[in-house]
Amino acid sequence: MPGPRSSSAPAEEGHGPSRNLFALMFGAIGVVFGDIGTSPLYAMKETFAGPHPLALDRMHVLGVLSLVFWAITMVVSIKYVIFIMRADNRGEGGSLALLALVGRAAQGRPVFSATVAALGLFAAALFYGDSMITPAISILSAVEGLQVVAPALDSYVVPATIAIVVLLFAIQGHGSAAVGRMFGPVMLLWFAVLAVLGIGNIGAAPEVLKALSPHYAMIFLANDGWIGFLALGSVVLAVTGAEALYADMGHFGRRPIRLAWYLFVLPALLLNYFGQGALLLTESSALENPFFRMAPAWAGIPLLVLATCATVIASQAVISGAFSVTRQAIQLGYLPRMTIVHTSEREIGQIYIPVLNWTLMVCVAGLVVGFGSSSNLASAYGVAVTGTMVIDACLMGMVMVLLWGWNRRRVLTLLGLFLTLDVSFFLANSTKIPHGGWFPLAVGLAVFVFLTTWKRGRELLAARLRHEAMPVELFRASLSERVARVPGTAVFLTGTAEGIPPALLHNLKHNKVLHERVVLLTVLVEEVPYVGADRRIEGARLGPGLQRLILRFGFMEESDIPTTLARARGDQLGFLYEPMTLSYFLSRETIVLASRPGMAPWRGHLFAWMARSATGAMDFFHLPSNRVVELGSQVEI
Repeated sequence: MPGPRSSSAPAEEGHGPSRNLFALMFGAIGVVFGDIGTSPLYAMKETFAGPHPLALDRMHVLGVLSLVFWAITMVVSIKYVIFIMRADNRGEGGSLALLALVGRAAQGRPVFSATVAALGLFAAALFYGDSMITPAISILSAVEGLQVVAPALDSYVVPATIAIVVLLFAIQGHGSAAVGRMFGPVMLLWFAVLAVLGIGNIGAAPEVLKALSPHYAMIFLANDGWIGFLALGSVVLAVTGAEALYADMGHFGRRPIRLAWYLFVLPALLLNYFGQGALLLTESSALENPFFRMAPAWAGIPLLVLATCATVIASQAVISGAFSVTRQAIQLGYLPRMTIVHTSEREIGQIYIPVLNWTLMVCVAGLVVGFGSSSNLASAYGVAVTGTMVIDACLMGMVMVLLWGWNRRRVLTLLGLFLTLDVSFFLANSTKIPHGGWFPLAVGLAVFVFLTTWKRGRELLAARLRHEAMPVELFRASLSERVARVPGTAVFLTGTAEGIPPALLHNLKHNKVLHERVVLLTVLVEEVPYVGADRRIEGARLGPGLQRLILRFGFMEESDIPTTLARARGDQLGFLYEPMTLSYFLSRETIVLASRPGMAPWRGHLFAWMARSATGAMDFFHLPSNRVVELGSQVEI
């Protein structure tokens, strides 16, 4: 059984020796910690003034601070940073990376494999609900600082938030490289300000440091009972964004993220939360907005500007994450092809997906208008995050047992501890479902249906095409010597690495010719982020002038066929790559439901619509438009 390192190649090694550790730490502070770093804007406020308000007295303040401290310690510092970040798929993290890891271990066990796939896909689906709520609540909570700094401008909070949201999504097409260079300094300043504000207020009531003891959290939960349990639904706001540490691991590496968390981000967050607690003990009227009340009056406007910049950065990070997850889902066959624009010539991870961008913008703006305040949005926040945390814990337990070979009793102990926390947070948040928590669940369920429908539909389509494909031996035997051979190379793209694709048969039937060289090309995307150059191309000669070529890509790579062929050696291809003598033949299938379809009719119609809406293979694989021939056919599934 492989050891812990077998499935966990160090993420930081992928960046090469030239990447300085401190530079990576600096970058991680700017990108990875935006979500969790802006939680102080609303977490403490919602715990005391949310849907289940608490009495503002010494025991409640100490109890909540103790819960916040131990939630951050157990969920972020221990569960994610120490344990879950050990499980990476060749440097990449996130729910789909965990799914790929466990999926490989589950091969040969269909029921178990299907369960694992459903868990991983639902966690990825929940991320989309989170990616809509995070920009809405973060930016809205920052702009609400106007209510403290300039109460007369209260009516402009929602319009100003909408304007920022529209601007944020409007600039996505230009790429985040230029803005990204500002992320580090702004977030560095943000966390420094969090720490300074916290220290200044702790000095007025240093007794809040007693909340470091866990017995205050226990007393709070024991004395308040059901209300204390429901308070967990607001306390969890302090740990939202923990999953980003794992999801963004491939960009910066495990060690830089861990060091940035322990040395800088964690102390700044804790100091600010305890500072807010100290302020509430000395000035109960600050509950209206404890974060902005921590600052002196002269610092109100600068703090408002800084908070807005920080929340925009947090939103940018989650939007980029949505683009990344979508590309992974497309490459792994869970979503139809979409137009993907690369916004940087140097960084492969900087991409832009237009249809997803504008869909997110409409949803985020709708949430801001529909809910109207960060307090109302907090009722919808947390359900998706805690659901993802529960699933991550379950998948992590499987990795520990199946891939790392850890002792089952040890794993069950750890898993029991983590799941106790995660399930408690999830159940406390479940009371929010009627008050807005249904939204991320509805989005997650809808995305899950899309993911599974496309995957199942593609399986049925591939099976049908394999059934209709002519065996190579039969094709060679049926070729007549009278079939004309024309100069050049014809590349027929086919989704299966078996038989003769329908496009070739249709071309031969209607045009009565074959090219001198016929290449059957299949693109395979593996469940690893990147494929080595030695495994990129696999070729096999099927007969005179007929060969099969397989191109392999990782789910984080761009499937650029012409560039890949141009970089390959002649002996790898089996022919001389000459772009001007090469033609690409594509098959465009029209989906028709059979009399007895392989899935429910409504899902069949959904799959057919998704297939019609997909970006064409010519654009997705970057094929030159003047060298492409498309042949249509109807396929029953």
